[in-house]
Amino acid sequence: MQTLPSLPDTAVRPDRPFSTPAVVASCIGFVLIGALQSLYGPALPALRQEYGLSPSGAGLALSAHFVGGVAGVLGFDRAFGRIGNRALLGASYALMALGSVAFAFSPGWPLALLGALVTGFGFGGIDYGLNQLFATGFGRRSPAMLNILNAHFGIGAIAGPALIGLFGADRYPAVFTGFAVMAALLLIPLGGVRDRHPGGLPADTAAHPAVRRARRTAALLTVFVVLYVLHVGVEAAVGGWEPTHLEAVGYSATLAASATSVYWLMLTLGRFLVAPLTLRWSEPAIIAVSCGGTALCLLAAVQPGLAPYAYAGVGLFIAPIFPTGLPWLRRAVPAARRAGALVIAASMVGGVAAGPALGKVIELFEVRAVPAVLFVLAAVCLAATCWLARATRAPSQASGGPGQPLG
Repeated sequence: MQTLPSLPDTAVRPDRPFSTPAVVASCIGFVLIGALQSLYGPALPALRQEYGLSPSGAGLALSAHFVGGVAGVLGFDRAFGRIGNRALLGASYALMALGSVAFAFSPGWPLALLGALVTGFGFGGIDYGLNQLFATGFGRRSPAMLNILNAHFGIGAIAGPALIGLFGADRYPAVFTGFAVMAALLLIPLGGVRDRHPGGLPADTAAHPAVRRARRTAALLTVFVVLYVLHVGVEAAVGGWEPTHLEAVGYSATLAASATSVYWLMLTLGRFLVAPLTLRWSEPAIIAVSCGGTALCLLAAVQPGLAPYAYAGVGLFIAPIFPTGLPWLRRAVPAARRAGALVIAASMVGGVAAGPALGKVIELFEVRAVPAVLFVLAAVCLAATCWLARATRAPSQASGGPGQPLG
């Protein structure tokens, strides 16, 4: 019986944290968390009717989910390395399953909010845990694998509302229950996850001067956080305010809704398309092009005739930033495991704050100002990326090719 714990690792290559079936299961896990996050909005009408809620009261469900997500990222970061990878991911899937069932069948709104909070906690654990393992487990292929992994989040985000539309908002308990069952089933392939991935920080990262210079480390981490908060804020704001902006400039509600669906589709497609490019180009180069393209598309969206197409371009360009930046962050910032948790948690905060913050801006100006405001944020992201590229470029790489890693 003493050999049983080591058996699951026999299917895992010594240099990888996952077997092939576990990689597939991880992608399904990201479909799951993408779908769960996207279910609350379409279910709002049924929630209001069932519990007698105001619009703001019903919206607390998504807020509770994100609060749980931030707590899950930070909580599991504390446990990462102290408990095995299987235990971390298994607990996360179990919490998502329990929380989803609790949300679906709670007799009262406070218990439903608790269910959303628990679901979010598991969501944060999966988001952090799989991003962390993919960022460290595939060598030069890590940026490509991270883009593929996060593209599956987009598939789930598209599929979730589609399922609510198919079955009806009043049947949201059945949809949440279905995803709870999926979360429970994903416990099975965890045997293909290496419980302890060998090695810590790469040797080149450990030797980087930033390890020994706390002020430089703090500056790098601060700019990475700014990049993540703002770009996720732009991503969420376009998804939330694109329909309102398009209707304000003369498009029908049907076309505005369709254009927003295309935006999310392009965001998902962009991550698949950039995966092979990460094998030839450095992360800073890819992110700089992404930020620049996002800014130009938002500038084009100021013109009503170009707006629907420009927003689709935003989805395509902004797609690679989140997953491609994590391996770069790991090499650039000492103790990158903790840094990764901080930027993922900060990005969640950015996504939550984007809607209300942009709403306040619109109150001061008008909804037509949405793309101009977001253009400014994208331009700041580009400036942050350029600063980080210069700050993390080693002297010996000043004349290196685009495919050479930094750090």
